[in-house]
Amino acid sequence: MKVTICGAGRTGHLNAVLFKQRPSITVSVLTGSADIADLWAGGEDVWEAHTPEGRILSGRPDYVGTDPGKALEETDMVIVTQPAQARPALLHQIAPHLPRNRRVFLGAIPGFCGFDWLAAKALTRHDNVVVWGMKDVAHTAFDLVPGRRVRMGGLKAELFAALHRRENTADGADLAGMLSLLFAAPVTMLRNYLEITLTPGNALMHPAVLYGLIGPGAPWQNKPFDEPICWWSDCPRAGAELLEACDAENQAIRHAAEARLGIDLSTVKPLRQELIEAYGSQIEDDTTMYTLLRTNSAYAGIRAPVVPNPDGPGLVIDRESRAFHEDIAFGQALLVEMAERLDVPIAAIARTYHWARHYHGGLAEGAPGYMPADWPEAA
Repeated sequence: MKVTICGAGRTGHLNAVLFKQRPSITVSVLTGSADIADLWAGGEDVWEAHTPEGRILSGRPDYVGTDPGKALEETDMVIVTQPAQARPALLHQIAPHLPRNRRVFLGAIPGFCGFDWLAAKALTRHDNVVVWGMKDVAHTAFDLVPGRRVRMGGLKAELFAALHRRENTADGADLAGMLSLLFAAPVTMLRNYLEITLTPGNALMHPAVLYGLIGPGAPWQNKPFDEPICWWSDCPRAGAELLEACDAENQAIRHAAEARLGIDLSTVKPLRQELIEAYGSQIEDDTTMYTLLRTNSAYAGIRAPVVPNPDGPGLVIDRESRAFHEDIAFGQALLVEMAERLDVPIAAIARTYHWARHYHGGLAEGAPGYMPADWPEAA
């Protein structure tokens, strides 16, 4: 089986190494970085993944380059790991190069921000493409040295995937079989892609913690950091409590969607329950959201995005990070629009969303353009 990974960032790099540990898997990586492509073309680089136990896994992808034609030639599966803001342009780039002589399973890991809507709109003329997404990454990944190595975080106990509603049951069975060849954790197929779109994740977590760190009344409001800071082990109590409020509103969106559409979204569980089920014994204290975030060893060492303070000493949050351009401009914006169409009040989500947009100063307003204009009526 040939797998094409689109994106050589943390998740793409880690997956490439993990897939090369599996027998009979050909791995192709499409990257926008000429430097990474040149490293691979030199013939000497082997990609590494450093495990939490101190082991080093290694593998050399079969192709790494910037040419979509070569990357996608005779591929069976395409996995998009790029952030949400890069995905529309990516799909436009790769669409002409997707094989036409076979079914191609094209999905995103993770599959949030309405990837099913985006891919279906971008690939309307590709009847042989099966659109899917995975609820979350199999592992967290951090400390990337591009084209060289990445550090692997905690392992999810179970993985969940879903198809766009246009696909059929046979496609789901085939996808589950393919994913089981790639991942060690068991894979469960979900019944509705909204189970991925509404799963509590970065679109709730990063904005709430940012607000708790640097928002109104926060410890670092208008104050630079003296040293790098971690997303989770340094999360303030106020950020964790705000996250719980945002999560409760996400559950309200879920219940409203169930009532309006007549579907079962019971797999969209409260965030704390999701994290406990995902990480289990890797969490030392799961009593509250605050203790869970700060004692989850799978999250240990994952740093918030900071850059040197342009106005003086210290460090400030990087406005170019995906926490703004993906989690807020796409993920949160989508939740805000869904809540409005379902008449669900979301005071906490709206507070973090509008504050973040104001703080950044350059984010577009409103839901992503690929969200169906007639949702939920035509869902």
